[in-house]
Amino acid sequence: MTDFKIADPKLAQAGRLRIEWAESRMPVLMKLREEGRKTLPLQGMKVAGCLHVTKETAVLVRTIRAAGAQVSWSGCNPLSTQDDVAAALADEGTSIYAWHGLTKDEFYWCIDKTLELVPSLTLDDGADLIFSVHDRHRELAKSMIGGTEETTTGVHRIRAMAKAGKLLYPIIAVNDSETKWDFDNVYGTGQSSLDGILRASSVLVAGKTFVVAGYGHCGKGVAMRAHGMGANVIVTEVKPTAALKAILDGFRVLPMDEAAKLGDIFITATGMKDVIVGSHFDVMKEGALVCNTGHYDCEINLVDLEARSKGKRQIRDANEEYTLKDGRRVYVLAQGRLVNLAAAEGHPSEVMDMSFANQYLALCKLAREGKNMKPGVYELPVEQDQELALIKLGTQGVRIDKLTPEQVKYQDDYAAGT
Repeated sequence: MTDFKIADPKLAQAGRLRIEWAESRMPVLMKLREEGRKTLPLQGMKVAGCLHVTKETAVLVRTIRAAGAQVSWSGCNPLSTQDDVAAALADEGTSIYAWHGLTKDEFYWCIDKTLELVPSLTLDDGADLIFSVHDRHRELAKSMIGGTEETTTGVHRIRAMAKAGKLLYPIIAVNDSETKWDFDNVYGTGQSSLDGILRASSVLVAGKTFVVAGYGHCGKGVAMRAHGMGANVIVTEVKPTAALKAILDGFRVLPMDEAAKLGDIFITATGMKDVIVGSHFDVMKEGALVCNTGHYDCEINLVDLEARSKGKRQIRDANEEYTLKDGRRVYVLAQGRLVNLAAAEGHPSEVMDMSFANQYLALCKLAREGKNMKPGVYELPVEQDQELALIKLGTQGVRIDKLTPEQVKYQDDYAAGT
């Protein structure tokens, strides 16, 4: 019998229906699954995964198993697991350790349980699984062929590990593929973050002053969607080029010290701690909404907010009302964790199709070549991005032009001039 720990096995049928819906929206990954059933590129591999347990992730898990791998899984955030999806995966024979509302200790217990498989490959979102291997289970690195990392924050962590000479096995930075960061991060984060804010608050976005901290790919997507819903968007940044891009995209740029006085809705998307701190809460408007769409919950300093509050209550699902000592109220969504996953369902299936296709192909690459790769951070070939994008376009009935033989020759003809 499969070993697992989830919230409620009776939710399996509801989870299966959600997974089937996602499969109907993820044609690229489904095509790869059908090919994998025949060729079994992951035959004999043991894959430990630490990634948000959503319906889209379940499509990836099914695909990895169809390709011949044995799988164990945990969620990569205490509040992002969809319990019905976890139940469906357990019912299908996946060793899964995940439920919504984990404590910190439970979170790492779940990761440790996945490692009992003694994996040959790891798949991560945030690098907590990778770091657990390096920190508490170093003996497992000897049997590790390689791993993959899904998100910007995690890639920063593993690059820092590699720079310090601490990385023990090769990791493919899936996040750095164009068909991931320029689609999932922008369009996925933009839509799903607004979805989470609306589910948790049901406020009118139009006419509100919407402060976006960080104008990387995720922040850009959020700003674009908030603007599209009629918000007046202010961007805060520490990187001059990112701030300049925000200005040229039509947004106002201010330091957070100034933006804190003006905002109705705040969202952090930086990957950095202490983006919103006590001095910002001190000047916020009555009724301000505060949330985060970065991977970790350290961007909003809730300790500072607690110290300034005389009361707190749960007023809606994923919405806590803090009453400050001067009587003002500030609302924190999803406990400062990923608002798009803790208060909603995460990215739409269509945009995760390419991201998870990259994850799957990265595992296949490691299964073929990982034993000959030295510890370090690697990227997927740019040709793969174009191939996946072309497949995606085809599923949407879109055709594009091709270069003629003369054009191909011209693009490499350095002597051609005026």
